Amino acid sequence: MADGPDRIRVAAAQYPIEAPASLAAWREKQARWIGEGAATGARLLVMPEYGLMEIAHAFGHSIAGDLAASLAALAGARAEIDAHNAQLARTHRVHLLAASGPDVRDGRYVNAARLHAPSGAMGSVEKVIMTPFEIAWGVSGGGRPAVFDTTLGRIGVSICYDCEFPLLARAQVDAGADVILVPSCTERLSGFNRVRTGARARALEGQIATVVSPTVGEAPWSPAVDHNRGAAGIFVPAEHGVSDTGCLAEGVLDRPQWVTAEIDLSALRGVRARGEMRNAADWMQQPGATPLAATVDVVTVQ
Repeated sequence: MADGPDRIRVAAAQYPIEAPASLAAWREKQARWIGEGAATGARLLVMPEYGLMEIAHAFGHSIAGDLAASLAALAGARAEIDAHNAQLARTHRVHLLAASGPDVRDGRYVNAARLHAPSGAMGSVEKVIMTPFEIAWGVSGGGRPAVFDTTLGRIGVSICYDCEFPLLARAQVDAGADVILVPSCTERLSGFNRVRTGARARALEGQIATVVSPTVGEAPWSPAVDHNRGAAGIFVPAEHGVSDTGCLAEGVLDRPQWVTAEIDLSALRGVRARGEMRNAADWMQQPGATPLAATVDVVTVQ
């Protein structure tokens, strides 16, 4: 892994689910959003869970209003979607965690997100634990937790519900992640607050940074992402010299926007070594705690 900088500016999208009339219209929207995110000076852009579902509208009402048809159409378009996002990452010289959506693995649908590097390299990560809604949709849990080796450092991804389970994030911390990205999609404030609480807890436990990017807005035409509530947030442990509140930045609820902050990786590493508390190291004092790095896939995206 290449050595990362001491500081990373990150931008998390509060991304509005809309109704693109065509794939070309979606490409234009995506280009505008990534351009605006890059203009903040961020080197790492984070998009939400199931942000790709809006593309179903581009295939017409018969597909957009049918969940099974939407999943099939989007999975079939993944190569084109990936190529567009890869080009945007190259153009703007950013690392881009693109919005997640349905993909096919071993004959079943999974919820997968791609991390694109400025070089054109790409890595994929799948959501591990399914919500009751996804089970009803016919989406299955994916593979093992993953971390990405990048020129910015080692980055983990916990898609939405996954961040509510501490052992998944702990495995990524054990594998060396300084930052865990949390793309999310929640229809109610209760869901948004569960993910927000999970992300803040994971930052506290691992003494790392977590970055939440949600979908927002109404899409009554969609049987999957019709209601979307949330706010982006960039969280760290509440530690002297890092943040007194544990919140570096947070958006205005439900308002489409980019939320940005600078993450001081050297300060976080210092907290783990000599902070007020030793949550990361003291994890192993819990009865039954075991090292989890071996349960994580390490993917090079440079």
